[in-house]
Amino acid sequence: MTNDAQRGMAAPAESVGAAGGTRVVEERDAGVTAEPVRQAAVSGVNIVAADHLSKWYGQVIGLNDVTLSVPPGITGLLGPNGAGKSTFMKLITGQLKPSKGIITVLGEPIWANPALYFRIGFCPEQDAFYERMTGLEWVTALVRLNGLSESEATAAAHRALEMVELLDAADKKIGAYSKGMRQRVKMAQALAHEPQLLILDEPLAGMDPIARRKTIRMIKDWGRAGKSIIVSSHILHEIESMTANILLINQGRILAEGNVHQIRDLIDEHPHTVYIKADQTRALARAFLAHDDVLSLKFEDQAVVVQTGRPDAFYARLTDLAASGELGAIHEVTSPDDNLQAVFQYLVKT
Repeated sequence: MTNDAQRGMAAPAESVGAAGGTRVVEERDAGVTAEPVRQAAVSGVNIVAADHLSKWYGQVIGLNDVTLSVPPGITGLLGPNGAGKSTFMKLITGQLKPSKGIITVLGEPIWANPALYFRIGFCPEQDAFYERMTGLEWVTALVRLNGLSESEATAAAHRALEMVELLDAADKKIGAYSKGMRQRVKMAQALAHEPQLLILDEPLAGMDPIARRKTIRMIKDWGRAGKSIIVSSHILHEIESMTANILLINQGRILAEGNVHQIRDLIDEHPHTVYIKADQTRALARAFLAHDDVLSLKFEDQAVVVQTGRPDAFYARLTDLAASGELGAIHEVTSPDDNLQAVFQYLVKT
């Protein structure tokens, strides 16, 4: 059972419509101008279109009666862990069969349509490596599944590893890769066969600040080069740094779709928690406390946990500190989904 299923809702006898979530947002006038999620897909224009799409795991709902369309370009899928993001991504990559409704990708039904898989690249959230293979061996092996010869696959793998700035570690065993390197090699295998659509599930999870900045820049560059990308996260700051177009998802429903800036003020009303694993946590804490956007902090094992009222400013300073190295190495930055939970509870409140 997937994480989405485990955190889902008990399925009622009849499926509950998704429009209620959008209506609540509109009626509360909470600074969110949500477009109706039941808009019709325009044939030949949208990269993904869903019509009354649902996915159930036995008596548990993973995705609940979703109707939407995703335009070309970069689209962010924003929601807390267990909201239905991974279920939605598995449906649009053909890994799951819908329980109800229709899903089309690049204008074609995706389920049981293997020819369409060649036009899609998928970077999953979970790691699934052969740890004793090098990055180059692993990407090459996966590219060969697309029907390329050994030499063609090796050349494609080289190009992809260069695109994600991992060529210098191509001959290093994956078992020795850092979290950021593992994320980038997963993106390399998604890119190697030059797909039309890239689907990235939490690609920045666990990366250090420098790796995050590089990865965000790469994703934006791919979008400018003409690729369509769907990228998921539970952190607004990450999505906003890549695109203004979002789908807001919670409990298997799309609550709103449109411009990220329309929900920005609402989400910023809630403190943003950041977990930072570093060599010199106390020195970092002293630097953080010099700024008034830091509301509180506490220490955990080799980490400092910060609450900030202005995440943009905080992340910018954190990246600069990591780049300078003046306060030691910063190994990992994560953000719990508590930052969005309060917002979603507000949006669905009756």
